[in-house]
Amino acid sequence: MARKRNKTIITCAVTGAIHTPTMSDALPYTYDDIARQAIDAAEAGASILHLHARNNETGAPSVDPADFAPFLPRIKQASDAVVNISTGGSLTLSIQDRIRPAATFSAEMCSMNMGSMNFSFHPLADRYDSWKFDWERDYVANSDGNIFRNTFRDIREAAETLAPHEIKFEHECYDVGHLYNLKFCMDSGLFKAPIFIQFVMGILGGIGADIDNLVFMKKTADKLFGDDYRWSVLAAGIAQIPMATTASQMGGHVRVGLEDSLLISRGTLADSNAQQVAKIHRIVEELGSEVATPDEAREMLGLKGGDKVNF
Repeated sequence: MARKRNKTIITCAVTGAIHTPTMSDALPYTYDDIARQAIDAAEAGASILHLHARNNETGAPSVDPADFAPFLPRIKQASDAVVNISTGGSLTLSIQDRIRPAATFSAEMCSMNMGSMNFSFHPLADRYDSWKFDWERDYVANSDGNIFRNTFRDIREAAETLAPHEIKFEHECYDVGHLYNLKFCMDSGLFKAPIFIQFVMGILGGIGADIDNLVFMKKTADKLFGDDYRWSVLAAGIAQIPMATTASQMGGHVRVGLEDSLLISRGTLADSNAQQVAKIHRIVEELGSEVATPDEAREMLGLKGGDKVNF
């Protein structure tokens, strides 16, 4: 008798804080567009929605809870998907500012970068001759001077501040050393099993998006965490769907979305987040796996439930 395979969780990262409105007309930045695309992504098969906020007028990334408030209730009303709020919405603000949305709305999940790192997307600035908004070019071009800060003190502060909210972290690990940082934090009692690790691949400043690197990250996580973790892969740009496909066949979960890639195939911009979700949904099922529902994702990850959020 064949062994029953675990179901695959699809996360959709709807807008992020890297891409700007000039880069794709499909990138949602208004409250209405973020709500609509998140709901459509859930209908296409995403059981987790990873959400950033943006200024409703200019599309600039925002960590102001006031910019989350207009769309979070609409998503909850129209979908049973798990809401995962970013704590990495700015490369320049403090951890106190970045965790305010998660604390304010007491989401079921939030992201947590597991270390400080160079985090740059400045090469994108050379691809565009004109920009929709004045802030965009400098924001992109100057990212070569950014350090994404998440020190051990920052991580502890976030973990302790959010602990009363019973929020499950999506531990974003951009390189092998981040896995060791996470192990140290677990041994220190900051996080409880089962932890959820997102292997982040292909960001300039982190590990490259190829299968050898994924296998090494997975072997390292097995060594450090044994059966005490669940895992997923996100890959930037054109590597998104191939790496997600590989992860699904290795027993992992997957993340797609316009935060991570604006493409649906090489050289072709995606029409929406839902288009990317539908593509990986089809691939996962055609290769013999089943896609998890939101409630199945909650059970696998040990989440508190959608009735315990504050929106």
